[in-house]
Amino acid sequence: MKALKYIPIVMIMMLVTSCDLVTPDDIINPNVDENAFLHSDNPMETWVNGTEKELALHMSDFVELMEILSDNYFNNYTRSSKVFDIPQLLYNDADVTTLQRHVGALREMADYGLTTVAAADAKATDAQRFHLLWVKAYSHLLAGDFFRALPTKNGGPAVEWDDHLRAALQVLEQALPLAQSDEDRAFVHTLAARAAHRLGDRQLAVTHANQALSLQPNLLHQVQFDSKNGVVSRAQEAIWSDWFQPLPRLDYLDPKYYQMTSNDQCPITLAKAEENYLILAEAALAGGNLSETKAQLTALLTLVKARPVQTGINDQLEGRYNGGLKVFPNDPAYRVQASPNDPLRSGLIIDRRPPMLINIPYISGTSVTQEMIDALTDHNSALEMLYLMRQEIFFAEGRRPADLGIRLPLCEVEAAHASNGAEYTQAWIPSFIPLNGGMDDFTIDAEAMTVTIAHNMNRVIADNARTKDVAPFE
Repeated sequence: MKALKYIPIVMIMMLVTSCDLVTPDDIINPNVDENAFLHSDNPMETWVNGTEKELALHMSDFVELMEILSDNYFNNYTRSSKVFDIPQLLYNDADVTTLQRHVGALREMADYGLTTVAAADAKATDAQRFHLLWVKAYSHLLAGDFFRALPTKNGGPAVEWDDHLRAALQVLEQALPLAQSDEDRAFVHTLAARAAHRLGDRQLAVTHANQALSLQPNLLHQVQFDSKNGVVSRAQEAIWSDWFQPLPRLDYLDPKYYQMTSNDQCPITLAKAEENYLILAEAALAGGNLSETKAQLTALLTLVKARPVQTGINDQLEGRYNGGLKVFPNDPAYRVQASPNDPLRSGLIIDRRPPMLINIPYISGTSVTQEMIDALTDHNSALEMLYLMRQEIFFAEGRRPADLGIRLPLCEVEAAHASNGAEYTQAWIPSFIPLNGGMDDFTIDAEAMTVTIAHNMNRVIADNARTKDVAPFE
């Protein structure tokens, strides 16, 4: 007799109150088996909502860890990883394993919903299938952006990052006919543009970026949290509290995730129209068209300026000291230079000291001005500025390590089971990445009121654009 299979989604069903599927008075049997679930009322609705919840929690972990695996944030406290900042990325690191499992879980949850659950539910809709398809595509995007290689099925061989991005494109193509609105279609095209950009397929990326902008020029697609029902963002806890401190030249963007009341949970952005303008600008630059690059950056700047700003945030308990490992500037009189060879800039440090309240652009922000765009005269300076804008606009969204060319290894457990696992147990850290915490290094001159960042990583990207690791269109 076949043993009953107790599926992981039972755990999701017990926690999906944020999706209004279960009221506080409902009783859920923790021993519901797969057959009972599939023959319950609206199993596809339950599955899709549970998948959305798991996506939120998984993205919170990605944002938390990818932000410190970059020059965006330094973990100035004892919680979270203390080695990603170095960066030290070992295949037996529990955080590496967790992130890999998140990718696999999203893929498997999407596949199970698209096959088994959809087949069992006569009321399954195209909208629900659309949702699961883009979640599956997003799992491939995560694999393609952040790992050297991952399996595409349980127990299968490790598949290299570029094949995951091609898989994402294939799944997004399947999702597009099921999209319910122009916003949905713009979302699909934006994810496809992201995948094509990372693959270096300039023509395909431009096609998708233009299609997305024609459908929804201010697209914003986010995943939501719900503190009242236990769906909370660990990334918000790290960024809103004093765990993480931003690189001083990014101080004015922090905290992107904040609390105006004790129950506030800010969403995490999965896709937005800004990405399409950035791709179009980078494609124009790679084609030698500086004037078009500047035009796209100008359009991008207009969109960023139109994004909302949260005013009146009380961040006074944050400080930039709090007994952490490193002192950070907390006085707007400080001027900041992106490297010892860069000019000093004002306005990057904001005043959080009592009684000051702060204002934060929580969708997108940038320190780049129209005057800076107009002054561009050469390819390298334009590429450096473009990657500065990418860094600022995607700040605290977990995107930066991909732009730096850093890739996680295959985790120890998976490497032992994959037939080719031994090939991918070492992380890929490009030779131009400063080690020993160098990406987060800076010095403060309290007398001169200046901050000097050790490495301008956007210039490093521009200087190494012809390598295989960064700037995919070059």
